[in-house]
Amino acid sequence: MDLSNKNIVHIKNKDIQYLQFRKLLEYKELINHAYSIGTDVNYRTGMPNKNELPKEKYQDAIKNYHRLCNTIGSDYINLVKANQEHTDEVKIVTQKLKNEEPDINVDNYSKTDGLITNKEGLVLCTTNADCILLLFFEPVKKVIANIHSGWKGTLQRISVKTVKKMVKEYGCNPQDLICCICPSIRKCHFEVDKEVKDLFVKQFDDLDLKQIIEKQKEKEKWNIDTVLINKIILKREGLKEENIIDSGICSVCNSNLIHSYRVEKQDYGLNTALIELR
Repeated sequence: MDLSNKNIVHIKNKDIQYLQFRKLLEYKELINHAYSIGTDVNYRTGMPNKNELPKEKYQDAIKNYHRLCNTIGSDYINLVKANQEHTDEVKIVTQKLKNEEPDINVDNYSKTDGLITNKEGLVLCTTNADCILLLFFEPVKKVIANIHSGWKGTLQRISVKTVKKMVKEYGCNPQDLICCICPSIRKCHFEVDKEVKDLFVKQFDDLDLKQIIEKQKEKEKWNIDTVLINKIILKREGLKEENIIDSGICSVCNSNLIHSYRVEKQDYGLNTALIELR
């Protein structure tokens, strides 16, 4: 199965598969990036001191990061991963914290769901299994960001806070910013109860909710388009519509190739998104 479309390229390199955005490939001399594909490959490393995973699964995930980085031509040691706890915290990365291993499960990035840098060689990393991952690139100032925006992060408008921070810290122009939306759960499968629906209604009462929230006919459930929400609020923040590039891929619809928490439940795996300035 090939997931390539007008916005993405599905690359198969022996036993490694990944997606790349056609728009970002226009700048391949400046950045490197990838979104992992394949449910037989897991990038779930767990959180520090929580004993979430057996040691062998953690080691397998580390090997998978190493293989993916080698395949796309990035230095595995320079990987910097946000720990991701569904916050709106976005941190600036100026240097590696560990010398001989990647910055995975580092306390500095606890309660952190986004990373920004203008330093070459740092490989910013996030993971997902239905949540939205956003890759940002500003080619004029040469700044990148890698953001995890689950439904809680979307409620907190972490994507907009990322743009504001890139503007404040690096003088980025929102009109120059490119934002690529990785595979995630889509409106067709993001089903919520009234409590969650009400949170979205309250937070986004400034948007046209008719196109975002849809009531199911046969039960008290609602489907919400969190991808569309992010597109709208990013455009309001100044990004050009043509610079918001959507993979258009639902993780649930394609759970044979993409990890999905809603499909896999507690024994879920994780995909990873990587982006690096050259």
